[in-house]
Amino acid sequence: MTDRQKGILCIVLSALSFALMNVFVRMAGDLPSAEKSLFRNLIAAFVAGVVLVKEGNGFSVPKKAWPDLLIRSTLGTVGILCNFYAVDHLLLADATAIQKLIPFITILMSWLVLREKPMRVQLVLVGCAFLASLLVVKPSFSNANLGASLIQVLGAIVSGAAYVYVRKLSLEGVAKSKIIFYFSAFSLLVFLPMTMISFKMPSFTQLLCLLMAGVMATCGQYTVTYAYSFAPASEISICDYSQILFSALFGFFFFGQQADLLSWIGYGLLILFALLNYMIGMKKKQTKTA
Repeated sequence: MTDRQKGILCIVLSALSFALMNVFVRMAGDLPSAEKSLFRNLIAAFVAGVVLVKEGNGFSVPKKAWPDLLIRSTLGTVGILCNFYAVDHLLLADATAIQKLIPFITILMSWLVLREKPMRVQLVLVGCAFLASLLVVKPSFSNANLGASLIQVLGAIVSGAAYVYVRKLSLEGVAKSKIIFYFSAFSLLVFLPMTMISFKMPSFTQLLCLLMAGVMATCGQYTVTYAYSFAPASEISICDYSQILFSALFGFFFFGQQADLLSWIGYGLLILFALLNYMIGMKKKQTKTA
């Protein structure tokens, strides 16, 4: 198996893991979003801490990297809260499709933060992606889920910005396991007091769902990390959109959810624009190596 094939396999496994995470979050029922987020990051922080101990590189981070690490952690924490709220109030496929605006937002944020200027056609695709998302969001006063959809759009924006800071931290020499650990630890410090204020005792079934959501989130985090270590994002990132299909299937089989025609058109357009962006990235790479 080539590195590219390994990368594709890992990123599809990541998409499957995150889709299952959303299923377990939904199955956990009416628990507060902060409480669900706490369990999600508790397991991630534990696993990342164990990995750091085994690697033997310690927990130290260069002083100059701390501001970026704090920004990444803050943005990522808000993104998790938005996603979990949306998962509880939207179709799984709708919540996932809106979240898949992240790669397009990353294009803009990379330009602002890292000065990585995008091609004009990529900016056009960003605009097209946002227009396609309107078919899923359905911005009208008659849409009872409009608030949750807009919250997920906010989540996609802050998560896209967070991923740019992950790249910036990597360029500054901060190990991925340290980024995951400190992000998870920061989120725990935020979610803990929020959970204490609105704590609701979970049943055994809910507790099991929360733990499984944490396991799936951790699997997704590490498989996507390994995916991009095997192959560049420009070559495999399109496969991450398989999560929309996984979410649509899981939503149907576990919750009887069926997306309407407009949403399916929105899914298709988002995947199409992602594919075009992928092809542009590949062509750009080939031009540089020629």
